[in-house]
Amino acid sequence: MEPRNLTAISEFLLLGFSEEPAFQPLIFGLFLSMYLITVFGNLLIILAVSSDSHLHTPMYFFLANLSFVDICFTSTTVPKMLVNIQTQSKVITYEDCITQMYFFLLFAGLDNYILTVMAYDRFLAICHPLHYMVIMNPRLCGLLVLVSWIMSVLHSLLQTSVVLRLSFCTDLEIPHFFCEIKQVVQLACSDTFLNDIVMYFGAGLLGGGPLAGILYSYSKIVSSICGISSTQGKYKAFSTCASHLSVVSLFYCTSLGVYLSSAATQSSHSGATASVMYTVVTPMLNPFIYSLRNRDIKRALKKSFGKETMKGPIALGQLHLMAELKA
Repeated sequence: MEPRNLTAISEFLLLGFSEEPAFQPLIFGLFLSMYLITVFGNLLIILAVSSDSHLHTPMYFFLANLSFVDICFTSTTVPKMLVNIQTQSKVITYEDCITQMYFFLLFAGLDNYILTVMAYDRFLAICHPLHYMVIMNPRLCGLLVLVSWIMSVLHSLLQTSVVLRLSFCTDLEIPHFFCEIKQVVQLACSDTFLNDIVMYFGAGLLGGGPLAGILYSYSKIVSSICGISSTQGKYKAFSTCASHLSVVSLFYCTSLGVYLSSAATQSSHSGATASVMYTVVTPMLNPFIYSLRNRDIKRALKKSFGKETMKGPIALGQLHLMAELKA
């Protein structure tokens, strides 16, 4: 096959999960439901944090940012897939594919970095409670989020810019429901050595670095909790980071599972199905994890809908926790 110049390429074909017409309504209904739950659930988290002054703390500031990123992360892939199913078309233009790839990498990177920042926040709250509010001031919180955005934008620009240099053959079918960078690079006829190097570098930057930071933070947190004398103090300390630990475990375990399954099987459709876990399911479950395990969020939501008035400032509970940790 003769490679064609990039300027001649106008579109790719997203093969999705199944080519059977009978399954398309089921897939459409399932993903539309998950997408609406994701958007609605994360918007509720943002509403609760922004409307209640008692939740204007570093932990909930980062949680609101995570919810915003999860909405954007899911919105980069699912709406296009739903449109393609509805119009019975598998086409995505070259420009749209590159754009989708850029924003997918951007918000995936932000997810990683914000989860790491949240782990650092819990580390300071539990291991250094007396200095927590001094260290985690609004300026530092804003700076941490800004650095996360800058790192993610630069990484996404790097990854997509090296894809732009590739030439493609006549086979332009992507066995996925979105323009996943690895699948697109595999369609290239030109040399992909530089792309492979950049992808491995990005995997280390987005996976290895943040994961190492999270593991270090939680090793210190566990050590600090074990040093608390009272059982009640241990429970209070653990409850402040249980939701975040659940989200981190879900995100990284599903991501790792996708790459292990794609390496173990030759079926590209199996990889696409597995990737749903961290691209759609994880952002959908995050609001449930934080709202079901967090009384502060539930109280704020009830207050927002006029069902309950706040009985006391949430910061008071944090002061009790600090006293327990000090003891």
